[in-house]
Amino acid sequence: MSGARVGSDSNGVTALRSDHLVQAQGLSQALKWPYRLEDWQFAFELGRGYAVEAEGKLLGTALWWPYGDDFATIGMIIVSPDAQRQGIGGRLMAALLADAAGRRITLITTKDGEPLYTKLGFARCGFITQHQAVLDKVPAIDTAVPVRAATPSDREALGAVDAAASGMDRRVLLDALLEVADAVVVERAGVISGYGCVRRWGRGVVIGPVVAASAEDAKAMVAVLASAYEGVFVRIDVTDVSGLAPWLVKIGLPQVDRAPIMALGAPPVSAPGTMLVALSNQSLG
Repeated sequence: MSGARVGSDSNGVTALRSDHLVQAQGLSQALKWPYRLEDWQFAFELGRGYAVEAEGKLLGTALWWPYGDDFATIGMIIVSPDAQRQGIGGRLMAALLADAAGRRITLITTKDGEPLYTKLGFARCGFITQHQAVLDKVPAIDTAVPVRAATPSDREALGAVDAAASGMDRRVLLDALLEVADAVVVERAGVISGYGCVRRWGRGVVIGPVVAASAEDAKAMVAVLASAYEGVFVRIDVTDVSGLAPWLVKIGLPQVDRAPIMALGAPPVSAPGTMLVALSNQSLG
């Protein structure tokens, strides 16, 4: 199959529009990515996107999300199987990187994508492990860790905790997540030191972000967040530095992938005493 040819006059890079999203979901389904249309809409509304189309057919997408003035993440970079080897991915990345110029950028890549990003100046700075399954049995909750439901009055504290753990100003993302997610916090002596979210996403629910002062706190929050989802498909993407991968396997969430984290410029750094444990998803970070 030859696929649609991209012409220089009528098929250049354009802004991704809301009316592209149904076709964008189709592109992701072709890759067996689990995004629902609602997941595309959520990501689209938070970020900036580019597209290539020909004769009304969407051929490629690329999105990025600004976090403050200094950082960004990029993702949902897809080229239709019918339009490979036409330079579409390179053109989309050129537009995206020009738009995000001046920011330090992170992404999660596949093995196939890593050589392209290396050529563009990205370097490995870590790994994430993807864990998912229908949760046969919910994990035991460590009642020694003071986990409670988050409330609207916690938002300022959650923003501060998230910034310390992620190294970025992600308040826009956090505000959007708290509108659609259930969230918990760890609070000791009136001080919030971590939080976690769970929301409908993909084939079931995704747990993340999770930020915590320790692996024990993180496990306790994940257990609480998972407690309502026995028999449901659950996914969580955790950083290698969190050390949670073996425990997730033990509670019935096997590792299905391990992917490099790459950065253009110095990557964000967690403050001492806290860590980014789980991502909201691989694109948004």
